Amino acid sequence: MEVINPDNTIPLRKDNQLLLITHLSQLLTYVTGFGGLLVPIIIWAVNKDKIEGLDQHGKEIINFQLSMILFALICIPLILVLGLGILGLIILGIISFVFPIVNGINASNGNFSKYPFTIRFLQ
Repeated sequence: MEVINPDNTIPLRKDNQLLLITHLSQLLTYVTGFGGLLVPIIIWAVNKDKIEGLDQHGKEIINFQLSMILFALICIPLILVLGLGILGLIILGIISFVFPIVNGINASNGNFSKYPFTIRFLQ
């Protein structure tokens, strides 16, 4: 089924695998240290007008990654306060690993789900 884009009247194609790859590309942070934000931004910027739902998923991914970076920056000075920052960084690491996988599976099944603990930078 093709959806007509009201702005450009170009048919949007449905590609759940690209949505899955976009969500799972966040895990590149664990491999390269920085790819978890860069790769989803590139995929979103190039394909947001071509793939159905990618604009919504891409904004959600970018909001989640920016929120996790902000929370990590807040945790760094909290390390000096009874080690609370270390606990916060561990929790952020677990959240940043689990939720991209869960939302990637949901995206491959055609469902959209929001990331928890996300500040909405992009609407």
